Formats: sequence, structure tokens, C-alpha cells
Amino acid sequence: MKKISIALSVYNEERCLQQCLDSVKEMTDEIVIVDGGSTDKTLEIARSFTSNIIQTDNPPMFHINKQKAISACTCEWILQLDADEVVTQALKAEIVKKISNSDQSVNGYNIPRRNIFWGHEMKKTGVYPDYVIRLFKNGKGSFPCKSVHEQILIDGQVDYLKEPLIHHSYQTFKDYWKKANAYTSLAAQDLKEKKVKKTVVSAFFHGVVYPTKTFLTLYIRNQGFVDGIYGFLFSFFSSLHHPIAFWKYCRFS
Repeated sequence: MKKISIALSVYNEERCLQQCLDSVKEMTDEIVIVDGGSTDKTLEIARSFTSNIIQTDNPPMFHINKQKAISACTCEWILQLDADEVVTQALKAEIVKKISNSDQSVNGYNIPRRNIFWGHEMKKTGVYPDYVIRLFKNGKGSFPCKSVHEQILIDGQVDYLKEPLIHHSYQTFKDYWKKANAYTSLAAQDLKEKKVKKTVVSAFFHGVVYPTKTFLTLYIRNQGFVDGIYGFLFSFFSSLHHPIAFWKYCRFS
């Protein structure tokens, strides 16, 4: 069996897909891409790296397409990436070493991420080291596809890598709120499924209590102030997800 597959789910990622795929093309035996109906040059870029492309729709629960990519992989190991992530030379070397000399009891690995927020590398604010499970044995990892912030579940033991993955998470103000819109819509759907009461008390908690707790956790407890204005803005914008999600739930449900 070939050693490693790269699995990606994409939708209008022409700005960053090239850099992502360039960073892994020399380490992989297979690249599997699920495209959710891109209207820009995403498919053109993808086809320059692989013919293994699955074209489908773009469901609100974006983990569904990520799982489709994982399910289509055929190699022994799978590295699941987002289009705005880059694998460094150091991380590449560590991955190759691990899968070549892996402890047979380990079925998956957490990888730390360095998140880049508006060009600033976040050192605190609760987003570093930001471990995510991305490397795992084929057949041993999957997305539950139930929650926006869920991680891949691993059947078996999970270990940690040391070298970080570079994540260009939010490059512009518009980019941040485009992603935040998707996250808050999924959060609103979660509130609907949980049948949260639409009361003044609920509005107070989602409009005041939860946002305040989120801001203080990120900016004070997780030392967001170390990241200066970027830490403040990230903490503040994150706190707004609660009232926005509750408003969407009340307005559209």
C-alpha cells in the first residue's frame, strides 16, 4: 500500500490552494480533493496537482465534504488539510519520519498550528499551540459531522507532533466575517436542535454572559493582550459569535 494521502475539501480557494498543495506535493503518493462547486479558479489549480477530484455541492456542515475526501483516500496514512494551511519543511520531515518508523499502537497524531490573523502570528489568545488531529491511519479516523468545532475522532491511541502547521486563518476583515457567518449559522442550527428557549433570560445569556466570558477567557486568561491589538480584536470578534448565532436562531427558526 502507498504511504500517504492528502485529503482536502475546498470551495472558492483560488487565493491559497496553490501554496497549500505546493507544500505537500513532494511528500505524498495521492491527493484527494472534494470541491463543493467552486466558481473561481480553484478547480483549475486543483487539476494541476491531481485528477482525483470529487465534485459535489457545498453543505453548510462543511465537515461532510472533508469526510468525503477522507473516505476516498487509499493510502496507509492520511493527512487532512484545509486549503489555507501550509506544511513546512520541518513538519514534512517529522511526518515522514513518524509514518516510516511509527509505533504500531499509535493511530493518529495531533499537530500544533501557528495561526496567522491579519498577517500577525498569534502567540497567545487561546490559538497557540492549537492542536488539531490531522494525521492518522486510513480507516482509523473520521469526522462525526455534527458540530462546527469538532475534530477528527481516532479509533485508538493518539500522539503529538512537535513541528507546527502554518494556518493563514483570517487574511482580511472580510475573510474573517465570511467564515464567522458560516460558523454562527451552524451554531444557530445547533441551538435549534437543542430547542433553546427564546426568552429574555436566554437573550441575556447569549447577548451578555457568554460574550463576556469568551472575551475574558481569550484576552485575560489566555493572555490575548500579548498579541496586542490583534489579540484584542480576535477576542472581541469571537465574543460576538454568541449574540449573532442567537439572533439568527430567533430570526430564521
